[in-house]
Amino acid sequence: MNKMLGNKKAVALFALPALLVFTIFVFYPILQTVFRSFYEWDGINQAVFNGIENYKELFQDDLFYESLKNGVIFAGILMVFQVGGATLLTFAMMNCKVKGKRFFRTAFFIPVVLSVTVVCQLWSAIYNPEFGMINHLFEILGVSYRQDWLSDMTLAIYAVTFVNVWQYTGYQFAIIYAGAKAIPEDYLEAARIDGASEWKINTRIILPLLKDTYRMCFVFAITGGLNAFAHMNLLTKGGPGTSTYTLTYMTFRNAFTVGEFGYGCTSAIILVLQCLIATVIINKIFSIKESATY
Repeated sequence: MNKMLGNKKAVALFALPALLVFTIFVFYPILQTVFRSFYEWDGINQAVFNGIENYKELFQDDLFYESLKNGVIFAGILMVFQVGGATLLTFAMMNCKVKGKRFFRTAFFIPVVLSVTVVCQLWSAIYNPEFGMINHLFEILGVSYRQDWLSDMTLAIYAVTFVNVWQYTGYQFAIIYAGAKAIPEDYLEAARIDGASEWKINTRIILPLLKDTYRMCFVFAITGGLNAFAHMNLLTKGGPGTSTYTLTYMTFRNAFTVGEFGYGCTSAIILVLQCLIATVIINKIFSIKESATY
């Protein structure tokens, strides 16, 4: 095995198919997007080079900053509630006193395998201001509070984000739970024999040993929030007004609705840079923590 890995030609031969796929479907489209971002183009007619004018216009566009803010809100909520909720579910499933773990593990993951369209239709009915379950629940409890969740300029982005949290917390749970189950059972049994409570086992043993797992989960949560598109497209169409726009939705609107393909490529490049910076920051934070540990 070591002899084969030391053969650079063999390594290059086996890596070539993956590199070709990556180049064709990822690297080349990114280069094309960068190239097109310097043109005024509607996607059909002859493109006209305009230098950095698209970028100047983007940084003067109020919609860009609103989309940027919504993406940060979306990512922050996913990071706190999705990863946090998945962690609590993992703690519950790691408790040896909990019964029916197989059922709960399956139940937690069911929303993940549902179509986004089905999920959005479900929550659109739940959020309905007239016959929706949430307002009806307030009515049962005797609370006069009623809300049109998806039509409120302030609440809409949070309502849409919660749908994503509900659907994909099970995905984060599957990752964290798999990492927790990979921890040698001897560590946990030794702690229990020494009289450690489940809380101390979770916080002093399981969490510290899942650093690499959480690194991946946070990257997924942040980039997923910054890239959010499907849920707001199906639930609010970016509305009311532009209150649920993200950079992805802004890119889609510019390129395919307004016909400003070059300008759409510009916002797409900023989105890619934003995700890359977020990923680098997360990796840097976890690297610092690892260095401090050692």
